[in-house]
Amino acid sequence: MMQVWRHTLDSAPVAGACILTLGTFDGVHAGHRELLERASAEARVQGLPAVVVTFDPHPTVVVAPERRPKLLMTVAQRLASFEAAGMNLAWVIPFSRTFSEMTPETFLHGLHRALQPRELHVGRAFRFGKDRTGDLQTLTDWGRDHDCQIRSHALRAKDGGHLSSSRIRAALDKGDAEEAATLLGHPYALTGIVVEGDRRGRHLGFPTANLAWEQEQLPAHGVYVTEVVGPHLSGPTPGLTNVGEKPTFSGTAVTVETFLPGFEGDLYGAQLQVRFLHRLRGERKFANLDELRAQIAADVAAGLAWQKNIEASR
Repeated sequence: MMQVWRHTLDSAPVAGACILTLGTFDGVHAGHRELLERASAEARVQGLPAVVVTFDPHPTVVVAPERRPKLLMTVAQRLASFEAAGMNLAWVIPFSRTFSEMTPETFLHGLHRALQPRELHVGRAFRFGKDRTGDLQTLTDWGRDHDCQIRSHALRAKDGGHLSSSRIRAALDKGDAEEAATLLGHPYALTGIVVEGDRRGRHLGFPTANLAWEQEQLPAHGVYVTEVVGPHLSGPTPGLTNVGEKPTFSGTAVTVETFLPGFEGDLYGAQLQVRFLHRLRGERKFANLDELRAQIAADVAAGLAWQKNIEASR
């Protein structure tokens, strides 16, 4: 089981030699996982613990709150992904205004007090320290003086472009579930508890699970083909999910509601994971309930057909 530290630089215990990786890792996308898994594999070869150092909250929340990103993952989800990638220890350093003013050299000195990495794995664009002045050359110079090999990794998407959490957010903002999945290495998912909604879906003949989601980043408003994982479901279950304000009912609050064709159980209070596969259409206002009901039926048919075609092409 992975150990978790939540210490400042000067309060952390001493863990000693390790194979280390550093980063914020929001979303733990395909490039992040490659970096983590390489560090983990090298740790096994050398018989050392694999350690990841990350930060909470996201640095932008502290240094530029007006530009804070909508996070793709909760801290708990990041930690679960680190453990799945083979990390033995995750050090979550509290990111504060004082910490943001630390020079790269001071940060590395504090890091080395607790950890003596034999190798340090980072993305080539990694920046750290006051005003992001620490870079790969800073790490290389430091590593030479501290018997630590610096391993840099080019985080590239399959199309050759830059692979970043920002690019994933941009894909989700335009509703491109397929691009987000390619960059992440898996479909983007929202997780949360099913709570009681206004029951309009039930009155229309399409009862929905209303998700109190945990993540900050939502896909663009619209109707999506999804698959849902949770209790009372026999594996990933096809669904149709609406993200938006329900303009037909003059709604103003954003909701995430999923219809599961053929499912008749009670999901209230259940923890669900809703995976976004494909956007069928944007959100729109309908003239009346009959028009809305007909469109939902058409959406369900289109969603099931899309999933059937995908399964047939595998």
